[in-house]
Amino acid sequence: MTKGDLFKKLGIKYPIIQGAMAWIADSSLAAAVSNAGGLGIIAGGTAPVEYVREEIRKAKELTDKPFGVNIMLLSDNAEQIAKLVCEEGVKVVTTGAGSPGKYMEMWKAHGITVIPVVASVALARRMEKSGADAVIAEGCEAGGHIGELTTMTLIPQVVDAVNIPVIAAGGIGDGRGIAATFMLGASGVQVGTRFLVANECTVHENYKKKVIKAKDIDTVVTGRVTGHPVRVLRNKLARQFKNLEKDLSDLEEFERLGMGALRKAVKEGDVDMGSVMSGQIAGLIKKEQSCKEIIEEMFEEAKKLGGYHE
Repeated sequence: MTKGDLFKKLGIKYPIIQGAMAWIADSSLAAAVSNAGGLGIIAGGTAPVEYVREEIRKAKELTDKPFGVNIMLLSDNAEQIAKLVCEEGVKVVTTGAGSPGKYMEMWKAHGITVIPVVASVALARRMEKSGADAVIAEGCEAGGHIGELTTMTLIPQVVDAVNIPVIAAGGIGDGRGIAATFMLGASGVQVGTRFLVANECTVHENYKKKVIKAKDIDTVVTGRVTGHPVRVLRNKLARQFKNLEKDLSDLEEFERLGMGALRKAVKEGDVDMGSVMSGQIAGLIKKEQSCKEIIEEMFEEAKKLGGYHE
């Protein structure tokens, strides 16, 4: 597949994928993004298989456009969800936290487009060899689990290293970001944080308000010492993590603090002791809009800048 053909092949109007945010990216958000001309994604995360099946079926009722499912390959039920997407006729799978190699043959037999998320050139090459149709190269400006390289440095290096389309992710929240990544050689973008404040996003209102109020310096990376760095908005929980990092004697306390923290923020609206995952671009986001308004506004701006042509 040539670099420009990916979205055309999938029948998607705009070259944009919605980020797979665990507990957040459900059928409501995925269907709204797909209906608006992007590619909506349902996040499998560590959710029960039946929940994912239900969300896929709900999304089918809400849209007749293609949408995808993200599979976190380290989760206990990754294998079951890998089979589930085949049973349910899902068109696209994005993957994180591991290599999808062992499922590739099965997915290809079911006509599924496979797009792993990568944070380095070596990983991108490995994914291309294993049969991936494209890769999402995600810089450390992104919210949630991150790698080391910035989007600005990662994208051109991955683009030069592989012959499949590269989707840019991390720190993209408006048309300027889209235009910039296209200049770096990307074939499309993945956006997460901007969709947190979409009308159709079911995240708790407190979470949305915290993203909208965020300033440029309001995200922080916790957990670097554990080897699993996570970008979140500053709050009481983030401060406790930072204090723990000064004294590494109690890694169990790390696990205890993190247990269920994302769900606490997303579902219960606890933005003090919940994990409010968000990218560095949060400081740019000022209002709630529909997915349609978000996508059209971003691509209109990118077009005016000459960075995007339909």
